[in-house]
Amino acid sequence: MKIVVCIKQVPDTKGGVKFNPDGTLDRAAMMTIMNPDDKAGLEAALRLKDQYGAEVTVITMGLPKAEEVLREAMAMGADNGILVTDRVLGGADTWATSQTLAGAIRNLEYDIIITGRQAIDGDTAQVGPQTAEKLDLPQVTYVEEFAISEDLKTVTVKRQLEDGYELIEVQNPCMLTTIKELNDPRYMNMAGIFGAKDIKVWNAKDIEVDLTTVGLEASPTNVFRSFTPAPKGKGVMLEGDTDNEVAKNLLINLKGKHVI
Repeated sequence: MKIVVCIKQVPDTKGGVKFNPDGTLDRAAMMTIMNPDDKAGLEAALRLKDQYGAEVTVITMGLPKAEEVLREAMAMGADNGILVTDRVLGGADTWATSQTLAGAIRNLEYDIIITGRQAIDGDTAQVGPQTAEKLDLPQVTYVEEFAISEDLKTVTVKRQLEDGYELIEVQNPCMLTTIKELNDPRYMNMAGIFGAKDIKVWNAKDIEVDLTTVGLEASPTNVFRSFTPAPKGKGVMLEGDTDNEVAKNLLINLKGKHVI
């Protein structure tokens, strides 16, 4: 079994967010982490590796420093890492990004593609489904549990909904987009850190992508403005000896703020 996991290096919002003059994120100047939903997807792939001996390849598109997140993934247990980086790919929206990822994945063998539901720096939840569409693959989003059949030909997925869940069976090859609640990712290990193979670096020419369909110029959507939301005010703890007393204090506070 061969599994491709798409991961993304995203800003660590705890360390502060920085912007370029044009309003886009200054990714080179910020502390970064592996996107949490993607990390859960990677852990799911590594568990399949533990169970079935699957080969796990992680791929990311980004700046050269995105190699760091691939190193982390390989230190966790991934077998191969691929960085797709090129100036002509920069500034891409979800459509252009999925175009690049699909172009790169076409050069790989796979039974399952896994990626996170969405990235914390965009929250669009579009790249996974768009990539699946471009690869003409069946897809299941918001995956909170899944299991592979004994013959490895189908996947049964528990898909999260707002008011419950769906059970869906899908044929391989397929695309799964995972939520961070899927599992608790493992830590990096010493064998993975010192045994990691070299990372492959591909540019636009390597993936043979049409340059008119990638990057900023090919993106049908553009960022109008980026900003750091103002922090919310400190919460108020209401105390009382009984529930009725707490409710009474809440009522007084709400009336004092003219909420009611």
